[in-house]
Amino acid sequence: MKTLLMTGHRGLVGRYLKPLLERKGYHVRGFDLADGSGDISNGKALGRALKGCSGVVHLAAVSRVVWGERNPQQCWLTNALASEQLLKLATESALHPWVLVASSREVYGEPKSLPVADSAPVVPVNIYGRAKAYMEAKTLACRDAGITTGIVRLANVYGCTDDHADRVLPAFCHNAATGLPLRVDGFDHLFDFTHVTDTVDGITRMVEQLDAGEQNLPPVHLLPGVGTTLQEAAEMAVLAAGTQSAIHEAPSRQYDVCRFVGDPTLAKTLLGWKASVLPEQGITMLVDAFKAKQKQGMSV
Repeated sequence: MKTLLMTGHRGLVGRYLKPLLERKGYHVRGFDLADGSGDISNGKALGRALKGCSGVVHLAAVSRVVWGERNPQQCWLTNALASEQLLKLATESALHPWVLVASSREVYGEPKSLPVADSAPVVPVNIYGRAKAYMEAKTLACRDAGITTGIVRLANVYGCTDDHADRVLPAFCHNAATGLPLRVDGFDHLFDFTHVTDTVDGITRMVEQLDAGEQNLPPVHLLPGVGTTLQEAAEMAVLAAGTQSAIHEAPSRQYDVCRFVGDPTLAKTLLGWKASVLPEQGITMLVDAFKAKQKQGMSV
């Protein structure tokens, strides 16, 4: 059984990806601040964790744009420099494990036209995107050192009630399910929301290709290719909940990308992957999950 190291296994994506890879026959060694198993800024601990691993899935990060803006130094240290350190340790490891890093659609910045191809220019507009772009460049450079690498760009992943309460879709779905008002930071902001089950399916397909020796995977984004405005998403949540939650528009944040829809063609061509959960269905599923959680809490 092959052993993989997964950094950030307690995050939203990791919680779904780790058991999926284990069902595929991998032994997954978790490394995450959340459960005390590891800090990616600790090079010695990371080096020890890499021993015996034939592959690495790197998810650990300052995972939100807003957190990066609040603490840009920590964002750079974690997302850029600690990721670079991980790649260096992989090149020095006896088994030369392949490394798949989780990047973000934030590296594209504010696109000039939609939909955005995976090959579009990398022009980030915030510290989070710049740190991810730096990590991507170092990941591709590692190929010259004999390490097989891959880059997956994630886009507005959602689908779990245990996500951060102030992230956009969990906040919409929770408030709609409980009859609370929905705050929308920019009615016309447009995004490509990706359900977590689709995300981990796509990542697993990339893992399998890297594990099979594929050395030339280009950066790939995983997304439905369906644009949904924040106003539409809020309305979907309220309709699914069947409540009377009010929807209020608020000013958008200056450092946020306002519009993004990606072209999913490359993921389909290279991985045979296609999103199976579109936003309306996924938002309904999340609202139902919040309602079930609320009902369970009331019965305890």
